[in-house]
Amino acid sequence: MTSTSNKTGLAAPTLAQSHKTGINITSAAHLLIEVPAYATMDEGDLIELFWNHCYVASRVLTATDVGQPVQLRVPESFIDNGTSRIHYRVMQVGRGPALSAARSVQIKLDCPGGQPSALCGDENQSLAPVSIPETIRRQGVNPNQVKRGVPLTIEPYLNMAADDEITLRWGDVRMDLPRVKTSDVGQPIQVWVPPAIILEGGEDLRLEVTYCILDRVGNNSRWAPARTLKIGCANPYLKVPKKASLKAAEARRR
Repeated sequence: MTSTSNKTGLAAPTLAQSHKTGINITSAAHLLIEVPAYATMDEGDLIELFWNHCYVASRVLTATDVGQPVQLRVPESFIDNGTSRIHYRVMQVGRGPALSAARSVQIKLDCPGGQPSALCGDENQSLAPVSIPETIRRQGVNPNQVKRGVPLTIEPYLNMAADDEITLRWGDVRMDLPRVKTSDVGQPIQVWVPPAIILEGGEDLRLEVTYCILDRVGNNSRWAPARTLKIGCANPYLKVPKKASLKAAEARRR
């Protein structure tokens, strides 16, 4: 998000939502732009907000507004993917109109993996489950495999983009992957789960492995459908008795 200065001294507007780096699909539905307080602010001032030079909203200030930031809502119909410029104009009695500095904002309304269905809860069925070598899927992870780590592959997904942040979930343990680079877009993401993560996840007859994606403006993919793996004898020094292990697995399935 960048701003352009001007001669009036009026600061550029800002995004009022918590994710300040851009506009995502959630914030676009209720987008508020914040006009900061200015030195000559007074009751009766008219503030007009412009989106790509088109008028979108206005407000006449009351006595309680003076000295406070003012928020104006942008109708969702104005918001499209790409970059937009926003500025405002202040009209005061006895003065000429004053234009603020402009600010550029980045808009991305395409969720990684596509927009999840509200019927699927925390799962996005448009994302492919992680790919695991067939031998490991069949036989599970034994102590020798723990020492080597486990290779996984995350397939390319809809709306994949540079700066996407992928989080892998190995049971109850989370592992943040390096941000997606421009050269990664459209390519499978190779992941190596190290022994430390496997040991922390512990033994499990049906350990779930999945991932989610957060893009550069905060759109969240939700979780991909999970794969299950048998993790046995991950750490012989911390081995859980078989009966206790079965009970723990049953509790997780309920």
